Amino acid sequence: MTPRGPAQQHAHDAGRFTELVESASADDWARPSPVAGWTALDVVKHLAEWSRGFLTGAGIELPALDVEADPVAAWKQHVTDIQAILNDPAGRVLSNPHTGDKPVDEAIDQFYTGDVWMHTWDLAKALGREPDLGQERCRAALEAMKPMEQMLRDSGQFGSAVPTADEASAQDELMAFIGRDPAWPATG
Repeated sequence: MTPRGPAQQHAHDAGRFTELVESASADDWARPSPVAGWTALDVVKHLAEWSRGFLTGAGIELPALDVEADPVAAWKQHVTDIQAILNDPAGRVLSNPHTGDKPVDEAIDQFYTGDVWMHTWDLAKALGREPDLGQERCRAALEAMKPMEQMLRDSGQFGSAVPTADEASAQDELMAFIGRDPAWPATG
């Protein structure tokens, strides 16, 4: 079933990420990730921390989580918190100087859920697994990002594009576009 709407999309994407989080051993959290300078734990911390601050723009104050102490429990609590907001957005609007005013569920969907989806690749690679983000979705995301390439690069959130072979998959092309080496090998 294809997810429909922000709540279903988050449940789907966060569910796939949660499976990876739950599969990690205590030693896995220190493994390097494809994001320069980040470990597997840093990927989880990034998602759980920035989004909670982002939501203050909608008047939503979620308590801080201690991701380092217990990454699995913290992540599961985070997913529960975000899903509750999406299940009942209550007409809240998120105001942000960079994104303008948007209904909170649309803002989460546009800025956060897509981040979970793409960072699934990073966490899977850090854990030594081959991720599958879905070729069709990767192709659509890449086509949507290309017209905004300079703005995305100027934001500092993406690295320089990595060259790919002509026959590269849509997933490899997307990862290369955002500055990841699709052939990145986990070491350690």
